[in-house]
Amino acid sequence: MSFPEMSIGVSVVLLAVSFGVILAAAELFTNSIEWFGKKLQLAEGAVGSVLAAVGTALPETSIAIIAVVSGTKTHDVGVGAILGAPMMLSTLAMFITGLAVIVFARAGIRKTEMTVDHKVLGRDLRAFFMVYIVAIGASFLPWMHSDNEIVRYAVRIAIALFLVGAYVQYVMRTFSGEGGNCADHTPNPLHFHRSAVLPHLKIVTLQVAVSLVAILIGAKLFVESVTAISKPLGVSSLVLGLIIAPIATELPEKFNSITWVKKKKDTFALGNISGAMVFQSSITPAIGILFTPWALSHDKSAMASAAIAILATIIIWAEMTYRKRLSPYSLLIGGFFYALYPIYVFGIAR
Repeated sequence: MSFPEMSIGVSVVLLAVSFGVILAAAELFTNSIEWFGKKLQLAEGAVGSVLAAVGTALPETSIAIIAVVSGTKTHDVGVGAILGAPMMLSTLAMFITGLAVIVFARAGIRKTEMTVDHKVLGRDLRAFFMVYIVAIGASFLPWMHSDNEIVRYAVRIAIALFLVGAYVQYVMRTFSGEGGNCADHTPNPLHFHRSAVLPHLKIVTLQVAVSLVAILIGAKLFVESVTAISKPLGVSSLVLGLIIAPIATELPEKFNSITWVKKKKDTFALGNISGAMVFQSSITPAIGILFTPWALSHDKSAMASAAIAILATIIIWAEMTYRKRLSPYSLLIGGFFYALYPIYVFGIAR
């Protein structure tokens, strides 16, 4: 399904509607996936770093999938969504989490010192570095753009399989790790059955399915409206996808992390973000590598977003690795890096 030519006013309205649909659907999914983990008695770490992280990453991922399979006109939106998520998570999401720690500490709710399991977070960040560098570096390989179709597709499939396989291995290690059991934790009431103390698994599964359909609908609206808005503004849809899509679709992730920070569950709060970083740097780039030209080396805005994501993550990883602790002030640096991106794109790069 595609929409006819739209005025910029209609496109803005549809963009706002798509935001609402995506955020509501993400809330439905996160709520139901917490209950899903409780019903299956999964470890809290698995639910936080994998299920919740993937759940809040689904809107962004669905935008990328819809964009790259809808045709060449929307490829830039898809690539922007793919690259924008790791940048936003490693900078803006970390900044908001660090700011929340400071605000709650000054309000007397908690201490400024963060209690983070550096082994868990270190595992996530190492996995992120590995898959993200491979995904970005793939665009520089000459075989990726070979005139020989057999060579081109063979290399792309091999890299995509490596990224997916690396994420599967990460998930297996996370599920086998230590952590509390979700059976000891009661999520917020299930939206589809708020009066039930323990909703039935069928209702939980139904809410998961409905949320997934709603996410896809919202993603389709988003892709069409962003593409329409970019033309009269004279701004590339890649840039809009890089800046707008991650902020809108990753908001639930930041809200989850803020809630966990308030409850002094810092490992959960940061694991929710770092787990999504691993997912967004492996699964979605694999889709981009298979279905788009993936010529990132020729685009300054794309490479700038990758550089910012890596630099911001290195700062967090370095402090945690060498000092065996993490300060909320280190997380605030991510906000500085994120602010640099639009300045660069709309200034020097343009």
